[in-house]
Amino acid sequence: MARSRTETPPALAGAARSRRRFLRQFPGGFRDPVYLDWERDYKWDTHQRWQEALPRTTFRRLLRDDQHAEAAARAVRVEQRARHSMLFSFEKMALRDALRSEAGVREFAQGLYDYLHGRGGLELRFERWVAAIDRLPRRQTRVLTWPLVTVFGFIAQPDRHMFMKPNTIRAAARAYGYPLPYRSRPDWEVYRSLLEFSAIVREDLRDLRPRDMIDVQSFLWVQGSDEYR
Repeated sequence: MARSRTETPPALAGAARSRRRFLRQFPGGFRDPVYLDWERDYKWDTHQRWQEALPRTTFRRLLRDDQHAEAAARAVRVEQRARHSMLFSFEKMALRDALRSEAGVREFAQGLYDYLHGRGGLELRFERWVAAIDRLPRRQTRVLTWPLVTVFGFIAQPDRHMFMKPNTIRAAARAYGYPLPYRSRPDWEVYRSLLEFSAIVREDLRDLRPRDMIDVQSFLWVQGSDEYR
């Protein structure tokens, strides 16, 4: 997405500062060996494990054979085996509790398949996925969080989906000068804006040749995470 000609100088200045911050940390950009080690490789490895465990044909076959529990277990296992988990411990616990029941695994597995591979536009599929997560059984902590809603799409399809940890992404958007709306309950308006923001960042960094949303997410992580302050 190209930037508007009417965009304000502060937004352009924020983009320039964010770029400098990233390149100070990783002078080689998205091909920097340290960047690959710290940020990209483990996320890409997690995506490849997803491709091995739950490609579309396998996912469809498991649901057809009424193996919803196996499909859900594979999805969760891929995320949990990442070198750095993208979920908080309370989110992992909430999801584990939600998937203890047959109703929970059915809701989760079918909802995730429809989100990734179902019919209809992304808006409809995203809203249905949020509704499916919201219907999961809840014991103590809430299941409907931005990281839980966005992590599986990001792992499975990093060419089109973005991962959102709210505090980090919001800090990155402020630093960049992008007016990202926010509500704690996941909804399409916020996610759509996140995708638009990601497209702007990708276009701004096109000379650094970002490959996918993994590179965009990692760039924004450098801007907003305490790890890089």
